[in-house]
Amino acid sequence: MNLENKVVIVTGGSRDIGKSISLKMAAAGAKVVVNFCNNAEQGEQTVAEIKDAGGTAIAVGGDMTKSEDVERLVAESRAAFGDSIDVLVNNTGGLVARKTLSEMDEEFFEHVMKLNLTSTFLTMKSVAPHMGEGSAVVNLASLAGRDGGGPGASAYATSKGAVMTFTRAMAKELGPSKIRVNCICPGMISTTFHDQFTKDEVRKNVAASTPLKREGNADEVADLVLYLAAEQSSFITGTSVDINGGLYFS
Repeated sequence: MNLENKVVIVTGGSRDIGKSISLKMAAAGAKVVVNFCNNAEQGEQTVAEIKDAGGTAIAVGGDMTKSEDVERLVAESRAAFGDSIDVLVNNTGGLVARKTLSEMDEEFFEHVMKLNLTSTFLTMKSVAPHMGEGSAVVNLASLAGRDGGGPGASAYATSKGAVMTFTRAMAKELGPSKIRVNCICPGMISTTFHDQFTKDEVRKNVAASTPLKREGNADEVADLVLYLAAEQSSFITGTSVDINGGLYFS
């Protein structure tokens, strides 16, 4: 896949799946804007790895739940690489904590929704006016958005289900401008997300229950994102593509 001289923004692009996406995009020839939120060192390290491999990238800090940070991210991308933005990857998101209905309050629920759904809305609203024909958006949803998630993940699952619906709506709205919008739904992927939120015993059981008998890895997810961003997927839009080792068939 060739993204030579394409400008790509990857939100949450400095670690785990986001980092793999940033590296894959750069290896395909893109100029990558690596967004990070709290850890500047991770952002700069990802950019350094891209540059060491002969690629082009900048790191831009910002909280994607805040419109002013999103607007600054877009402004810095345009200042560095020109007015057009060719690909947006919405990787920002998270579970935050596992809480049952009785444990959640309104503030927690709204925080999770902002982190996963509002961030996607804000970035798309800010980036879309700078996208031309053939551009692509890839949103990161989750298997949880399809099956309701594991124990204590109802807010996360709901937000990711909404990302899938928003993806379909934006595919319809932006399609006449020849902008494609897709999302992917990862299952059990070996990342710090599950290191933090999923017990080892649960991970082993889930991996054993997949037809492929293993967890996925960040590079496999990044390969799918790259495909959906590239010209090779030019007639695919509005889809929610599963990548879960056969754990769940949609």
